[in-house]
Amino acid sequence: MKVSDYIVLFLREQGLKHIFGYIGGMITHLVDSIDKIEGIEYIQTYHEQTAAIAAEGYSRETNNFGVAISTSGPGVTNMITGIADAYFDSIPTLFISGQVNTSEYKYDKPIRQQGFQEMDVVNLCKSITKYAVLVDDAKKIRYELEKAISIAKEGRGGPVILDIPMDIQKTEINPDKLEFYFKETKPFNSYNIDEVIKQIETSQKPIIIIGSGYRKGTKNKLETLLEKYKIPIVCSLLGKGKVDEENKLFLGMIGSYGVRAANIALAKSDLIISIGSRFDTRQTGTNLSVFETKTIIQVDIDKNELENHRLKNRICINSDSDIFIDKLLKGKINVIENKNWNDYIVYLKNNYSQGKEIEKFVENKMPYKSIQILNKYSKENDIFTVDIGQNQMWSAQTLLLKKGQSFITSGGLAPMGFSIPSAIGISFANPRKRVFAIVGDGGFMMSEQSLFMISQYNLPIIIILLNNTSLGMITQFQQLYFNSNMPGTIEKGGYKSGNFNKLSDAHGLNYFLIEEKDLDNKEYIENIFSQRNAVVEFKINGLTSVCPKLEFNQPIYNPIPYLPEEELRNLLSKIL
Repeated sequence: MKVSDYIVLFLREQGLKHIFGYIGGMITHLVDSIDKIEGIEYIQTYHEQTAAIAAEGYSRETNNFGVAISTSGPGVTNMITGIADAYFDSIPTLFISGQVNTSEYKYDKPIRQQGFQEMDVVNLCKSITKYAVLVDDAKKIRYELEKAISIAKEGRGGPVILDIPMDIQKTEINPDKLEFYFKETKPFNSYNIDEVIKQIETSQKPIIIIGSGYRKGTKNKLETLLEKYKIPIVCSLLGKGKVDEENKLFLGMIGSYGVRAANIALAKSDLIISIGSRFDTRQTGTNLSVFETKTIIQVDIDKNELENHRLKNRICINSDSDIFIDKLLKGKINVIENKNWNDYIVYLKNNYSQGKEIEKFVENKMPYKSIQILNKYSKENDIFTVDIGQNQMWSAQTLLLKKGQSFITSGGLAPMGFSIPSAIGISFANPRKRVFAIVGDGGFMMSEQSLFMISQYNLPIIIILLNNTSLGMITQFQQLYFNSNMPGTIEKGGYKSGNFNKLSDAHGLNYFLIEEKDLDNKEYIENIFSQRNAVVEFKINGLTSVCPKLEFNQPIYNPIPYLPEEELRNLLSKIL
């Protein structure tokens, strides 16, 4: 059996049905094997970055792992954005690169390159993968596949890469004589849950932060925890969608662009139980005074995140979040029923929700009205993939996720052009679900090479294009810190968005334009959302902003636009 055939059969046995890639000379043997073997399909993308990010989406939806392949040299460098994105957001993914023949590979020779398109893939990708190896011995293929996938999925997930020379791919092997990989499992999750229970029992104002690390568990388990102990909950950007947002205990997203009610509740709590969230600067802001005065229980599967942190007043729990919640549910916790705290949470939700924020402070409301249209016309089990920029924050602040809905975005690397390729990967993993790919005009043009795949495969993806004809997140910075000088972000500064009607038509997709005057046209809007796939452009005129926004060195409870000083003082002193 050829090594390339063995790889494909192995991946099929792991439950893979699709492999994303862009064919090139050094990967042709593997692509040919995928094409010949039944039960697994090669999806030719139109850019290696699309393949890599689609593999991430596939991994998220299947709760397994995704695979992307490319040729060496420029093929690998094009995949790097997706590889790094999977690394920082902990997505189990396998990347396979085709390498030049071993006879052409330079190994340790002090030259830049020996073979055509040769690239030292291992050293190039070592810092953004959990495991990277050159497989230059055909007899090691089973061992390296098993090891790579085990590493990708164990603990804190992430990407792995196998760099396989072309002559190794076509080598004949005996599968029965291949070395296998065995990893002895070590005890994990050994901590004293009684200490955690004691902190919860003595707390009068507890709150839960749910982060991206809560990925394996089911929503039902988290909902059960909230119902049992009546503890308010907020989420990080990547934790959005982990809890039913219609739950009366849910206040919204925290952080630099967090909902005001959620940030104030976090500031007023006396105990923070953080499940799968790493407390990065975007969550806390740079002023840590609020967090240094309370008890924090931080649950994280990655020991390094716990040991290398700015906040020292933490009880660190090195555990899988799902197992931690199981232990809390099995434990007997006598939670203090603090009516003042519960009433305060209701008061915050009623008076400082995102809806109230938009009503009071936002001048150009069209971006938020666009997201509110999605709240109205989306259905249970729909998926939202969200790009980077103002569109990401408008969505995270304003989307109210219904039962079974998911929110997928990039948090760590945050590459523009993420949303559409991610939606493509999700649609191949589960074509029964509808995906809304939310994107700004800048991200749309960065991922334009992905568009044709939607019509080519008739994928159930509706692209929601929030077009403010600018790079809005940066214009907001330029307004605040650069005296409104806007090079590179508006038309006068050299940036111009495209004709999206013509672009959609060129890629075989229906196009719809929604202006502010169309928002109340029920028949027109219903027709749009009855489509299987389309590009829906929301036209947004004038400068835009994300509101609220935390400025540098301000405490988490005091974002702009600032509340009147007396109002803020009364609000913070309401609970004693």
